[in-house]
Amino acid sequence: MSASAQAAVLSVSGIGKTYAQPVLGDIDLTLMRGEVLALTGENGAGKSTLSKIIGGLVTPTTGHMQFQGQAYEPASRTQAEKLGVRMVMQELNLLPTLSVAENLFLDNLPSRAGFINRKKLRDDALKAMAQVGLDAIDPDMLVGELGIGHQQMVEIARNLIGDCHVLILDEPTAMLTAREVEMLFEQITRLQDRGVSIVYISHRLEELARVAQRIAVLRDGKLVCVDAMANYNSEQLVTLMVGRELGEQIDLGQRQIGNVALSVKGLSRSDKVRDVSFDVRAGEIFGISGLIGAGRTELLRLIYGADAADSGSIEVGSPLKPVRVNSPVDAVSHGIALITEDRKGEGLLLSQSISANIALGNMEAISSGGVVNAGAEMALARRQVDAMRIRSSSPTQLVSELSGGNQQKVVIGRWLERDCQVMLFDEPTRGIDVGAKFDIYALLGELTRQGRALVVVSSDLRELMLICDRIGVLSAGRLIDTFERDTWTQDELLAAAFAGYQKRDALLSEAAPRND
Repeated sequence: MSASAQAAVLSVSGIGKTYAQPVLGDIDLTLMRGEVLALTGENGAGKSTLSKIIGGLVTPTTGHMQFQGQAYEPASRTQAEKLGVRMVMQELNLLPTLSVAENLFLDNLPSRAGFINRKKLRDDALKAMAQVGLDAIDPDMLVGELGIGHQQMVEIARNLIGDCHVLILDEPTAMLTAREVEMLFEQITRLQDRGVSIVYISHRLEELARVAQRIAVLRDGKLVCVDAMANYNSEQLVTLMVGRELGEQIDLGQRQIGNVALSVKGLSRSDKVRDVSFDVRAGEIFGISGLIGAGRTELLRLIYGADAADSGSIEVGSPLKPVRVNSPVDAVSHGIALITEDRKGEGLLLSQSISANIALGNMEAISSGGVVNAGAEMALARRQVDAMRIRSSSPTQLVSELSGGNQQKVVIGRWLERDCQVMLFDEPTRGIDVGAKFDIYALLGELTRQGRALVVVSSDLRELMLICDRIGVLSAGRLIDTFERDTWTQDELLAAAFAGYQKRDALLSEAAPRND
């Protein structure tokens, strides 16, 4: 690095934070100009709290900070951003009813004579979007019409606009495709060349080795390691994070694959899901892979009745019988559960307690005559808090105060008390740390040993290869192929993911008018 890159841009000394109990203590850390500092640790280790303190969202209980040699005490996120400290949070901060362009420049909309200059807004948005590979997205499209992955790229693009000295990225690739990840890494390199310092928070340890020069590991609110990234491999980092060694293999235990428990035939909705058919057996984990926009989430929503299908049929049970699923209420009544990918928008009541959120799917078990039995609700919550290793002060703690991974565990825990024989998991380990992922995998194994049929959508191909009995690959809305365990390869799965788009592009090319 150049001499300028070696200068400290941000330092924190003795930083701590206490809510009902200490969550962060005595943190000393320096961020150098132009470097990527990886920040990692289990959920609840204090990563989000530390990053929010730096980003102006949380006031520390102890300690002080310096930014570019001056005392740094941001009173708000807005104040921190004006100084050039930006943060892309794991939970998106976008307005779904506004366009992509309006979200990008919401704080600085170009105007002329008191009216928004739409042409300049669109042109500026196109330039910002091109930096993160969103060239194909119409800047006038509503953000709410985009998938979660594309929304995250919009959030990243928004924070790269203007004068940025420190950029905090909290799990930035959790919902991105391989191509989008590469685009992000290219942008990170460009930012480094400009002298921007980056705090990169991720549980994907292989990414840290690619982008980071130094690593900082938090465990139980304490900084246990700050060192050169090159000195550690993934196994050593996991040991530092969780305090124990984890293997790369998962034993789901003795299972008996039974009869077909879910049969989907010809399910379609516009061009998002096109004529998809597959079966899942009792005791089986059926994975669904594909690029973002391939129709994976849309397929699960059709099965669950959250969206209306244009055509197709669903059969469940043993023996199989046709069912009409016109709503989530219908789905649950037929024994179908969905753990959504968007825990904040669709899965949780953030202003309510852990116990209230877990109780939502189990009101019959804890109430009588319309009155909730508080003791039964608390017992249910304690059982799932213990089973899911949810880090909290008590079941009465607000879900909004939990880390992202622990929030996801609350969503999963809600359904474990239900007698749903078909469970649909959409990105079940998104934002969950390495140690807790293996806990979730073990939980999935337990569910299959109970004879439940599981459908798992994941953007992490290696995760699917680790836990699934079969993997179906969606591409451009179609189920291209289904692969059996021990016969698939990563190259074959990736090739199938692109196959539908290549075929579609070829057809469009043939249909295009020719100038002879």
